[in-house]
Amino acid sequence: MDGFIKRLFSLCHIRLSEEREKTLIQFIKFGIVGVSNTLLSYAINVAALLALSPFHLSWDYFAANIIAFILSVAWSFFWNNKYVFTAKEGEKRNIPAALFKTYVSYGVTGLLLANVLSYVWVDVIGISKFIAPLLNLVISVPVNFILNKLWAFKA
Repeated sequence: MDGFIKRLFSLCHIRLSEEREKTLIQFIKFGIVGVSNTLLSYAINVAALLALSPFHLSWDYFAANIIAFILSVAWSFFWNNKYVFTAKEGEKRNIPAALFKTYVSYGVTGLLLANVLSYVWVDVIGISKFIAPLLNLVISVPVNFILNKLWAFKA
C-alpha cells in the first residue's frame, strides 16, 4: 500500500519530506480504516434506531450513538493499531493503555461531540436523525486523526 501511494505521489510530481510523506500515508490509511469504521458505525446506528423504534423514545438517537460508538471504536482500534499507527522496530506498545486512550479520543468526538452535534442537527435544525451521524463526520474525522496520531498511539 505504501509503495502504491509513493508511486502515485511520484506520478503527480508531488515531492514531500520523508516525515510529511509518512504522515500523509498515515492519514490516507486512517481514512481507509475510517471509511470501514464509518460504514460499520452507521449500520449499527441505524440498526439500533430501528430496534428502539417500537418504544417511541425521544432519546433513541443518543442510545444509538452510544451503541455504535462502543462497537466501532473497538473495530477502529484493531485496524489502526495493525496498519496505521504501527509500533516502531523494537518498540513495545502498551495495548490496554493505547485502547483506553483510543476510547477517550473517540469519546471526545464520537460521544460528546457527536451527541452535541446530533442534538443541534436533529432538535434545533430539524435534520433527520438518520443523516445527522453522517454530518458529524466532517468535524470528527480530522480531530480523531490528530488525537490518535499525537496521543493515543504515541509510545
